[in-house]
This record gives sequence, C-alpha cells and structure tokens, in this order.
Amino acid sequence: MLFSTGRSLLLRQFIEISKNAVAQRGQQLNYCKAAIALRPKKPKSTRKEAQYFSDAKRVRAVGGKGGDGCVSFLQLWCNERAGPDGGDGGNGGHVVFQASNDVRNFNHVGSVLRAEEGERGNAMDCHGKNAKHAVIKVPIGTVIRNSQGLIVGDLGHADLMFVAARGGAGGKGNRFFTTDKETSPKVCEYGPTGEDISYTIELRSMADVGLIGYPNAGKSTLLNALTRAKPKIAPYAFTTLRPHLGTVQYDDLVQLTIADLPGLVPDAHLNKGLGIQFLKHAERCTLLLFVLDASAPEPWTHYEQLMHELRQFGGSLASRPQLVVANKIDMDDSAANFEELQRRLQNPVLGISAKMGKNLVQLLSSIRLNFDRHKAQERSTS
Repeated sequence: MLFSTGRSLLLRQFIEISKNAVAQRGQQLNYCKAAIALRPKKPKSTRKEAQYFSDAKRVRAVGGKGGDGCVSFLQLWCNERAGPDGGDGGNGGHVVFQASNDVRNFNHVGSVLRAEEGERGNAMDCHGKNAKHAVIKVPIGTVIRNSQGLIVGDLGHADLMFVAARGGAGGKGNRFFTTDKETSPKVCEYGPTGEDISYTIELRSMADVGLIGYPNAGKSTLLNALTRAKPKIAPYAFTTLRPHLGTVQYDDLVQLTIADLPGLVPDAHLNKGLGIQFLKHAERCTLLLFVLDASAPEPWTHYEQLMHELRQFGGSLASRPQLVVANKIDMDDSAANFEELQRRLQNPVLGISAKMGKNLVQLLSSIRLNFDRHKAQERSTS
C-alpha cells in the first residue's frame, strides 16, 4: 500500500514538472514568434537613376528561320556526273520561357525576342547547323497570356519551360529529291520562317506588402525609410509611375518585400489615372497597407474611396488582409484628424511619420504579425 502511494506521488510530481516545462517552452516559442526587423547594414546605392519593378510586359516572340537547302552536283576526276550532293538546311531556334530563381522581374526581357536562324546546306551532303534555342529566364509564378487574353502558360515551378515560338524546319537539298526517274533534280527547299506570336507575361505575385494610397500620401517616403530602395520623392502628385520594391529582413532570416505602387485616384476602376494598371499591381500583393495622409482634410474619406475602387475592380482584392496607417502625424492639424480617423474606421489605425521615423518599428512588427497570420490561415485551409 505504501509502495503504491509513493509511486502515485512521484507520478504526480513528474506530470507537474512536465506541464511547467511545456508552459515555459510555449512562452519561449511565443517570444520567438515576435520577430524583430533588422536595420540594413549595407548603405544605399549612390546611383542617381531609380530601379523600377516590371511585373507585366507585352512581348513579341519570333522563331528562327530554317536554313535553305542546297543545289549541288558532285564532280570527281573519274566521274564528272557523280550525282546530286546538296545538303539540307539546319532548323531554326525556338523562343522558350524558363522559370528560374535567378530573376525577380521582367526588366531584362526585351519587347522583341528573336531566335537564331539555321545554317544553309552545302555541297558534299553537308547539312546546315541547327540554331540554338533562345531561352529567356522569367521569375517563378509567371503567367503567359496570348493576344486574346487567355492563359496559355503557367510557370509555377523552377525549370519549367514554355515554347513561345517554334523555329522553322530546315529546307531539303536536291539530294533529297532524287528518284529512280529523276536522278539529277535541280530543285531544293527554302527554309520556312519561324512563328511570330505576341504574348503578355505577368507575375502572379509581385510583393508581400503593397502600399496603397492617394497621390502624395507619403508612400515613396515610407518605402525609402523602411528599406534600401530609392524611389523618386517629390512634393507633387504621380511621382511614382512604376512600382518600386524594397526588402525588409527580420532576425529569424525571413525577408518580406514591400512594393511602392502608383497613386490611386477616384474612378480608377474606369481606367482613370493609371486605372486598371494600378489595380493589377495591387492584385499581385499579398498584404495591402493603406497609407492615409493625416494632414489632409477628412482622411477617412480617402480610405472609403480606396475600398470602393477595390470592390469595383472585383475579385478577392477587397478581401485581402489589410493594415491602415496614418502618415504625416508630425504636421499641424494631424492630431485631430488621427483621433477622428481611429473613431470612424473599424480597423485599428497606426499613426506614423515616415519622414521623421516615428513608430516605424511598430509598423514593421505589425506587418510581420499580419503576414504570418495570413500564411497560417492559408496552410490551415489548404
């Protein structure tokens, strides 16, 4: 009886110790989840021109022309009429898109993509050399559409290829046309031209976070303060005409990309301003960060107008995870607008100053927290 009682006491103590250890481990894991954004150690580039991000491009793919066949007759010292010996031409090259981890955008892709031509045939049954294929590396997740807008290719994995334009086959030489009745043909084939097709290549996902707001709301200043990117900053509207990307690194070796998108204006879904082009940029971002100008009169109407444009565009754009920040709170009359903005909006609003660097650390922590929550929901639903 005493022996069994002692065993039960030891078992209870062991269970309590295990529970405490699990609780401490859970606290450590919760502490580790709060990743801290690291300041970039490398200084910003000194180049004057800013590097923009190309997430969509219209290209023309032209396959290589096939090599022409050859008309030739073999003449030997002992037989001046030894028969036809014209060789065939080489095949033209294809234009191929290949998904790769080496590139991030379409800045390196030209508007016209041409493959090499095949070599012509020669005498003594010498065939022309086949041309090399023109392999164009594109980022993983590239979607290829034809001229009608239909999706014809989806490069979702590394090293996946799509043949955009086939090259022409090599023409036949006169040796190919030799028959029992026609022993000395004087004809050959010309190499046909390759395919000439137009495509629109798009990125399915451009960035983890997209900055959305009215023109001159401080989006470029915010990207400049958070990352090493150098977007153009000026005190007038539509300074940003193309997306600019920057990267934020956290202490757990996770990197998030932030995109500075062009400013949105009312009736953008009707293609006013940059219109549909801007909304397509926003559609390729996982998390939407609304940047509101707290110094403007009635900034809450800006948020309502932005949400209206996203809903009118359709799709799941308006239901994406969102963060709302009020920029320029260091200016006059911003305090009253910020309090009214917090009262009117259902979502929590964080007041920041991109120019003075106020509350940027809290903003980076909120971005990482919302991004991790969204990814966890995606994994649970899949």
